[in-house]
Amino acid sequence: MKEIVVVGGGAGGLELVTQLGHAYGKKKDFNITLIDRSQIHIWKPLLHEVATGSIDINSDGVNYRAHAAKHHYQFKLGTVSHVDPKEQRITLDAISDDKGHVILPERTIGYDILVMAVGSISNDFGTPGVKEHCYFLDSHKQAERFQQALLTHFLRLNQGDKEDKLKLAIVGGGATGVELSAELFHVADLLKAYGMRDMSGKRLNVQLIEAGERILPALPDRITVKAHSALTRLGVTISQATRVVRAEKHGFETADGTIIEADLMIWAAGVKAPEFVKDIEGFETTRNNQILVKGNLQTANYENVYVIGDCCACKQANGSFVPPRAQSAHQMASIVFANIKATFKDQPLKEYIYKDYGSLVNLSRYSTVGSLMGNLMGGSMFVEGRVARFVYVSLYRLHLIAIHGWFKATIIMAAQKIGKVVKPKLKLH
Repeated sequence: MKEIVVVGGGAGGLELVTQLGHAYGKKKDFNITLIDRSQIHIWKPLLHEVATGSIDINSDGVNYRAHAAKHHYQFKLGTVSHVDPKEQRITLDAISDDKGHVILPERTIGYDILVMAVGSISNDFGTPGVKEHCYFLDSHKQAERFQQALLTHFLRLNQGDKEDKLKLAIVGGGATGVELSAELFHVADLLKAYGMRDMSGKRLNVQLIEAGERILPALPDRITVKAHSALTRLGVTISQATRVVRAEKHGFETADGTIIEADLMIWAAGVKAPEFVKDIEGFETTRNNQILVKGNLQTANYENVYVIGDCCACKQANGSFVPPRAQSAHQMASIVFANIKATFKDQPLKEYIYKDYGSLVNLSRYSTVGSLMGNLMGGSMFVEGRVARFVYVSLYRLHLIAIHGWFKATIIMAAQKIGKVVKPKLKLH
C-alpha cells in the first residue's frame, strides 16, 4: 500500500490532493490522505472578504470531508506538531472540545510520499503587544473573529453620536492590507440597507501603515500609484516608511514615538511558515521558516518529501525566490503531481520554473488594478477597471474548476449568482 500524504489544504494542497485522488484514489494499492487543522477550505485571497462579512464561509467554503468523499481521498482533521522524515511519520496534536475534553488523542501517521503544503502565517517580527492586541487574517477562523468584532463596533457606532468614527489601523501595505482597506468602506456603505441608517464609509477612519517606502512593494510602480490614489480618494490615510515598534490596547507606537490610535488593529505585515517547520530535523529552512527545495520541489535530503506553496523556498535562475502567491502554489501543485506520477513510472522528474502571469489587486467595488502576462510578453500589460475585475474573478473560477471539475464548478458559480439575489449582501451575524 502506497501512502501519499498532503499536509495543508490551501490552494495548492487541495488542488494536488484532488488530482491524486482522481489518479490513484480508486486503486486498492494507494491511499491518499489530506491533513488540515480546519474542516473548511476558503481561497486565501478571499479572506479579507470573510473578515468584512462580504463572504459567508458557511456557503462559500469547501468542506474537506464532503470534498474527499467525491474525489477519492481521505481527510484527517488535525494540527501537525512534528515530522520525522527518517521514520517517515507525522505526529498530530490531540484534539479537544471547548471544555478541554479530549476528542482524539495524539496520533501518528506514516507515509511513503509526503507533500508539505502548510502555507504561511503572519510574521509579527517579535513586535511587543502584537499577539495580544491585533487581529490576524491567516485563516477563516481568524477572519470570522475579526468580522464579529467589526460588526459589534458598527452596531455601537450606529447607536452613538453621529459624529463618532470607527478607527481602524492596518499594519502591512501588501495586497491583504490594501484590499481590506477598500472592502471596509464598501461594507460600511452597505449597512444602510440593513437598518443602520447612520452608517457609511464616511464614519470610518482607516489608517494603512507600511514600513517600506511604498504600499504594494512587490508589484510594479504603476499598480502602486493607482492603488494609492484610489485608497486616498476613499479616505484611507496611508503612512509609508512608518515602522511599528509596539502594539498597545488602543493603538500602535511607531519608531518616532507617534501613537496611532485605533479601536481595531489588524496585523498583515509579512509572512512566514509555521513555527514547527524550522524544528524538523533534516529540513533546510530560511529565516522565515520556509523549506528549501531542489528544482523539482523535493527537499534536499529526502526525495520522498515535496514542498509547495507559501512554505516552499524555491530559488529561481535569477537568484530570487518564488513569491508566495496563489498562482505559484497552483503551478507547484501541477509539477508535483506530474513528478509523483513520474516516480511510479520510473521516469525523470520535471524541474519547476515559475511563470509570472501578473498580479491583480481588487479594491472592492471601487476598482481593480494589476498587470497581466508578465512572462508571456517579456514585460507587463497594465489593466484596470472592468477588464481587471473580470480577470480577478476568473482566477477564482479557475481554482473552483481545479478542485471541483468543470461541471460542478459551473453549478457552484451559478448558485453563487443566484445567492447574490436572494441572500443579504453581508453576513449580519
